[in-house]
Amino acid sequence: MFALINLSYLAAAVCFILGIKGMTRPKTAVRGNQLAAIGMLIAVVAALLHQEIISYAAIIAGMLLGGSIGVWLAKRTATTEMPELVASLNGIGGGASVAVAASTWMHAVNATGAGSSGWTAAILASIVIGSVTLTGSVVAVLKLKGNIGDSRNNRLWHSVTLVTLIAAVTGAVLFATSGSTSPLALAALVGLCLLLGIGLVQPIGGADMPVVVALLNAYSGLAGAATGFVLGNQGLIITGSLVGASGLILTAIMCKAMNRSLPNVLFGGVLGGSDSTASQQDEGEFYDGKVKYATPDDLALLLDGARKVVMVPGYGLAVAQAQHAVKELANQLEGRGAKVSYAIHPVAGRMPGHMNVLLAEAEIPYDQLKDMDAINPELPQADVAIVLGANDVVNPAAAEDPNSPIFGMPILDVHKAKTVVVVKRSLSAGFAGIPNGLFIRDNSLMVKGDAKEVLQATTSAIKEL
Repeated sequence: MFALINLSYLAAAVCFILGIKGMTRPKTAVRGNQLAAIGMLIAVVAALLHQEIISYAAIIAGMLLGGSIGVWLAKRTATTEMPELVASLNGIGGGASVAVAASTWMHAVNATGAGSSGWTAAILASIVIGSVTLTGSVVAVLKLKGNIGDSRNNRLWHSVTLVTLIAAVTGAVLFATSGSTSPLALAALVGLCLLLGIGLVQPIGGADMPVVVALLNAYSGLAGAATGFVLGNQGLIITGSLVGASGLILTAIMCKAMNRSLPNVLFGGVLGGSDSTASQQDEGEFYDGKVKYATPDDLALLLDGARKVVMVPGYGLAVAQAQHAVKELANQLEGRGAKVSYAIHPVAGRMPGHMNVLLAEAEIPYDQLKDMDAINPELPQADVAIVLGANDVVNPAAAEDPNSPIFGMPILDVHKAKTVVVVKRSLSAGFAGIPNGLFIRDNSLMVKGDAKEVLQATTSAIKEL
């Protein structure tokens, strides 16, 4: 039986690896997700056979309750709210690791006293990382929802974080070396780590929350791997390690895409030069009298003679659920002989792959979706670039203004197109909280309105030409 269980864990690991590989491309993402789900099913069944289960009835009841909540959340969560859902799941994973590690430690202490140093280290790793993940995820969710604003006193939070970090590390070392069996000592350590999670995330600006969510995802995996060592469960060790490694890689990629420092994101800006959102500029003064407005009819006339059109989807497209409307407009343009492409920034929307998923829902061909490195050389030849709710990822200040807080951030070079049309409901700033010079460029036009409504009106106007 033991050999069969280990073989099952190996099969689950293979499914996880193939699933992650499949999810690197839109064309194979669905199959990758299915493979990963099959792997998780195999791992759960193997774990239930491996461990001494007190009551299968309780396990089944928990699975039914958790599964029902999961289905309910999946059905009610809009695509634009996926980062909040991912952050919530990270927090739940961290909290589960803390609960399992703490309860296992208390059970072992009551039965046999303090365990080995290696086992105690695994307990501490699970508790520390899990606690940080739990409260850090709560803060991230609240920031993404706009319930918590960016901190106005980062120095205070940095001080709190530094003191709490030192106290947590010291407490963990003392706990491990003293062989403590006091539940109060464990509870105090958990409390310090919960506070540390808040201190690490609170100083980080809303613009960087997608990076933080990816990092917390890695933390939840590492906490799960540590819990696997606590329980002696190979499946959990493998799964947690894969999640932790892939999450850290994704975090590093996102930091590069957003010109952020990974060490500062890791430590909440304590190392100096916080990566938080810059202070907002006076948008009214910045845009006053400089924006040229147009209508869907004007856009239709402009597109009528265009030979090369680039669509630039952003968060506004996701909010408006305009993926089918953009596909319909593209069909009309292609019927008139135009070549249509879609420029995808690594962090467009609210998380990596956000735009790919939305456009895939509208059955837009994968070969028309081009990443930043592929589309940027083509943008100077584009007759019209249509920006659909994107903001920071097309802000030319990132390439031209050394004083801008986003300077150095890789962007889509939309401003180099012959004509740029920005479809946006307002002139409000993006996640970075700064005005966008693209909106006042000589070659830019602004069509204010909901992306879906504007695209539908433009399509109707083109049909009448």
